[in-house]
Amino acid sequence: MNETHPISIAIDGPSGAGKSTLARQLASALHFLYVDTGAIYRTIAYYAYANHLDPSDEAAVLAALPDIRIELCHDTEGLQRMILNGEDVTDAIRLPQISQYASVVSAYPGVRAFLLEMQRDFARKGSVIMDGRDIGTTVFPDAELKIFVTASPEIRARRRYDELQAKGEEGSYEEILENVKERDRIDTSRTVSPLRKADDAIELDNSHMTISEQKEWLATQFRKAAGAE
Repeated sequence: MNETHPISIAIDGPSGAGKSTLARQLASALHFLYVDTGAIYRTIAYYAYANHLDPSDEAAVLAALPDIRIELCHDTEGLQRMILNGEDVTDAIRLPQISQYASVVSAYPGVRAFLLEMQRDFARKGSVIMDGRDIGTTVFPDAELKIFVTASPEIRARRRYDELQAKGEEGSYEEILENVKERDRIDTSRTVSPLRKADDAIELDNSHMTISEQKEWLATQFRKAAGAE
């Protein structure tokens, strides 16, 4: 891997698999730009939710796109913040109901086309690590390193439940598990950019791995791709 030009690392996987945590840590270690593309789609979904749009009404969602201005910035801790028409919606887009909206609106070709160029533009400006559900297959099919992160639905639901509990937010494990399974069904069966592992991606099932173990594993994969091992 020639580090004299911008490098793209794509991290794909289902909802709640821990893509963002791994990508953020590796980006910090390598001093790469980190972009959580799922958050970008969630921002579109939040706009639809906040403006009482029916997510299944594709025409209404597409008609709203010209009124949506999305900005991405990072706070002092390096965490990505999503700005929607001047308002920080970083926390709001993580509400459970937004997940269902995001599954629906992100399947529309018009929405994906609206955001595709925005995502690719980040990579033109410098080395970047992006995580999402079609980064390695659609957005960056030629990325130097592709990782597909996964875990069982039960593990992913438990992680999300614990996260909500830690924040003092309501939510039942059973409801979250059903949301995770439904999200998987929608993401894998949609006709536009379905969730799937790229043929040249390296799979990581982190169901029973600590964050530290995952971080070490990912760093090893980068060194191999860079020819350091």
